[in-house]
Amino acid sequence: MDWKPTQQKGTPFYKQIAEHLERRISYGEFPAGSFLPSERTLARELNVNRSTIVAAYEELRAAGLVESIQGSGTRVSHDIWGLTKNRVPNWRHLVESGSFLPNLPLIQRIRKETQENGLIDLASGELSADLFPTASFQTIMATQQFDGHLGYDHPQGHFPLRETICEHVSSLKRIEATPDSILITSGAQQALHLVVQCLLKPGDAVAIEDPSYSYSLPLFQSAGLRTFLLPVEHDGINPEEIIALHRKHRIKMVFVNPTYQNPTGTTMSMEKRLRLLDISTEYGIPIVEDDPYSLITFAGQQMPTLKSLDRHGTVLYISSLTKIVASGLRIGWVIGPQTVIQRLADAKQQVDFGHSIFPQWIAQRFLASAEFDAHIELLTDALHHKRDAILSALTRHLKGQVDTQQPDGGIHLWCKVKAPVKDTPLLKEAIRAGVVYVPGNVLGSKEGYVRFTYGHAPLHLIDEAIERFSQALQKLL
Repeated sequence: MDWKPTQQKGTPFYKQIAEHLERRISYGEFPAGSFLPSERTLARELNVNRSTIVAAYEELRAAGLVESIQGSGTRVSHDIWGLTKNRVPNWRHLVESGSFLPNLPLIQRIRKETQENGLIDLASGELSADLFPTASFQTIMATQQFDGHLGYDHPQGHFPLRETICEHVSSLKRIEATPDSILITSGAQQALHLVVQCLLKPGDAVAIEDPSYSYSLPLFQSAGLRTFLLPVEHDGINPEEIIALHRKHRIKMVFVNPTYQNPTGTTMSMEKRLRLLDISTEYGIPIVEDDPYSLITFAGQQMPTLKSLDRHGTVLYISSLTKIVASGLRIGWVIGPQTVIQRLADAKQQVDFGHSIFPQWIAQRFLASAEFDAHIELLTDALHHKRDAILSALTRHLKGQVDTQQPDGGIHLWCKVKAPVKDTPLLKEAIRAGVVYVPGNVLGSKEGYVRFTYGHAPLHLIDEAIERFSQALQKLL
C-alpha cells in the first residue's frame, strides 16, 4: 500500500486510516463481501501499532461499513449503505467529539493506580479515613431527629445551613455574609464549574496561578476560555502582572488560591493581597478566591481571606467542607453578590434540581456544634505531625536532591527535583516502586517538580513512601 498516514494532518492515525479505507470501499476497491487485510498485516504495511488498526476497523464497523467474522477477519458489509441493516452508533467518535473534555491522561492513571493497586497514596487531596469525624456524625444521626422535608429545597440550598455558614465565616474568617448571598454546591468543584459556565463565554481571557490546581482542570478549555498564567512566588503571585495581561488580553476574571496554595503550600502576603484587591477594583476584574485550607494553620495565626478584606464586592468566595471534614459529604458554597448567586442557583437547578437535603442537614448540625471546633483542632494537630514526618523523611532519604518550602498549613508539599529527570518516567518508576504522587507538569508549566500530599497517607507509612520515591529516583539516575 503506497498511502501512509501522516502527522502533518493533525488527525489521529486511526481516523486517517479509517477514512482512507472508507474511500477505497466506496470506490469499489474492496467490494461488498470482500475481506480487508488482517490487523497485523495492515499494521506492518502502514508501520503503525496493531491497536491503531483495531481502532480504525472499529470506526468502520460503527459506520456499518464492515463486520467482524469470527475466525475469518473483517469483511466489507454486504449492505454498506445501510438499506437493510441497522447501523451501530459511532460511540468512539461521539466520546471524542463532545465539548466537555476528559481529565488529563496522567490524572486518570493516578486515580486508577490509587484505586486498584494499593499504592501508598501521596496524590489524593482527600483526608485519610481516620481523620473523618465519623463518630460525631453517628451521634448526630442517632440523637437528633431529622426535621427537614423530602421535597426539592430552596434553589440556593438549605436555609438553616446557609444561616450557619454565615455564622461560621463571620467568626472564623471575618467574612460578613447573609443567607441570600450564599449558594450551596456539590463541593468547591461544582462552584468553579458554575462560575465558569454562567459568568464567562467562549473566547474570554482568565488568569490562573502557575502552578495551580486550576492548571489541571479541563473545565476552562471545555468552556472555550483562554487561560493566562501568573507565576507563584514564595509569597504568592505578583499582582502587577495582572495589569500587563489585562492590557493585552482584557482579562475577565482572576482565579487564586491565596492561602496554603495547591500545590505549592505558599501563602500570599498581606501586601500582595491588598494590591490584588486594588487592581481588581481599579480595572473591574472579578477575583475568584478558592479557600479550602485556611483553617488548617500550623503557625497559630490565620491570614485574612481576600473576601474579608474586600470592600467593593469584587471577590467571589468559594470554600467547602471537603478538605477539612469529609470528601464524601460534598458540601461547598459560593459567597458573592445576590445577583450572581441567583444566576448560579438557576444554573444549578438546571443541572440537579438542588442539593440533597440529607448531607446539608448533617453538615448544618455538625458545623453549628462544638464538635466542629474540636475536630479542626485535632485535624490540624494530626496534619502538623504528618507535615513534619514528610519533611523529616525528605531530609533522611533525599538530602540535597530536592528543594522544598515548608508550608505553614494545608496538606500539600511542593518539591523541586534537582536531577534532570522527566516527570512522566519518574512517576512511572515510582508507581512500580509502590508510591503515587502528582507530577509537577500536571499542575504547572515547568518540569522537574512533584506534589506530595500528606493528608491521605497514614502517618506510619509516610517515611516508607518517601523511601520508595527515592529508590525510583535513584533508579532513573
